[in-house]
Amino acid sequence: MTSPVGLRERKKTATRQALHEAAVRLAVQRGVDNVTVEAIADAAGVSRRTFSNYFTGKEQALLYGDEMRVRRLLDLVHARPASEPPWTALTRAAEQLTAEDPDDYAGRLFQTRPLRRHPALLAAQVAAFATAERELAAEIVRRMPGDPDAQLRARLLAASLLTTLRVATQLWLDQPEGSLVEMVGRALAITRERFQ
Repeated sequence: MTSPVGLRERKKTATRQALHEAAVRLAVQRGVDNVTVEAIADAAGVSRRTFSNYFTGKEQALLYGDEMRVRRLLDLVHARPASEPPWTALTRAAEQLTAEDPDDYAGRLFQTRPLRRHPALLAAQVAAFATAERELAAEIVRRMPGDPDAQLRARLLAASLLTTLRVATQLWLDQPEGSLVEMVGRALAITRERFQ
């Protein structure tokens, strides 16, 4: 049984979210290059020092939403039955994640589409992708006892899942026909064929 989150943790989470939302709002309005940490802190109603307690820079603040989605994906994979094969656990967790509040997530993705091509954010996304891949692979390895190639297989599965999600999302952003959930489902089905 999990213990309830305390008031202090809820306040920290709210502050982090407020900084993220302020960063995104300002970057959409002004462009990434025209946003400063000071402006983000001011817009969120906190000090520059408070900003630094939560994020190392504006790029990290802008990508916080993506980080939280990866955290949620890891939680969903972890919660899948231990008897499920790794690829099944990964795809079912990804489908569940995509189905959670799809309209809100799709709207935020579409709103931030121009930001995602900024060079500084691309570099930060690549670093975040590598971290997510390692963490997801560590979760997958637990499902492969006795496999001498578990580390390699787990990294390949994690990279394949994350790449599938990234490509499906990018394609949907470029050509928003149908829903994001449908696009991700189609992409996972195509990738699934390669692992069965």
